[in-house]
Amino acid sequence: MSSTVRYAPRRGRPGFLAAPFVLAARVFRPSRPGRITDSAIEAAQVARTVIGIGATAWMIYAYPMQESFSSFAKDKFAETLISAGVLIVAVPLALAVFVAATRPPVRGEYLRRLSGPMAGFAALFASVLVLFVLLQNSGGARLAPSFGPFQIVFLLLALAAVLFAVSFGLAAAVLCVHYVFRTADVHEVLPPLISPLLVWALFGFQLFDSSPVAAPAAIRLLFLLGPPLSVTALSWWEVRRLRTHFGVTLRVALNRGSRPQQW
Repeated sequence: MSSTVRYAPRRGRPGFLAAPFVLAARVFRPSRPGRITDSAIEAAQVARTVIGIGATAWMIYAYPMQESFSSFAKDKFAETLISAGVLIVAVPLALAVFVAATRPPVRGEYLRRLSGPMAGFAALFASVLVLFVLLQNSGGARLAPSFGPFQIVFLLLALAAVLFAVSFGLAAAVLCVHYVFRTADVHEVLPPLISPLLVWALFGFQLFDSSPVAAPAAIRLLFLLGPPLSVTALSWWEVRRLRTHFGVTLRVALNRGSRPQQW
């Protein structure tokens, strides 16, 4: 009696073009074992994103743009960078306040969980540092002669590093906003508490920008208030769902409630 041995297909490694995006997803996606995940919350977040993209596409189609599409894309990318910048400042402060307000012995566990957000900060800082060293005042070109006959090799490696860092940085700027710098690795209640602060801070920046389309005032006001109000409502619903379905509240997270904290 003969038997056939079947081998599981081997997963291919991501190519150079996909590697920075794959790495960014691994760095910024929460990955703590035992973390509470809710498919309803994830589906609601995806639905809100899809609705927002669809609404923006409709407004661009329905009303003439007051600037070129490239300028519009640059503005949207600038908003993402501003959001990431706000998180770089807000998240460490929020984590410091959260951990300081926590009663022992849970505080020690939260301190160990900070490795997730810290990995995101370190990766983003590393990508910015690579670009600064190689591009600031043509740093890569100035360093090349010091490698003598291997300067061509150095320039090729420097070009690859710049392309990798740019791709990784773009993906990181989007993912760190989406996952709120992996604060869910510290505790599940943190992302819905921090997200409204981010969108309302971005709302403040948008108040000083002119609308990219010639839409009526009511439509512009709707698109200006829609994102912060929808994110705030979604965050409130997420906090409520964590409480009603999993017994997770801020008091419990701080080890100040009647229900014992579970790790």
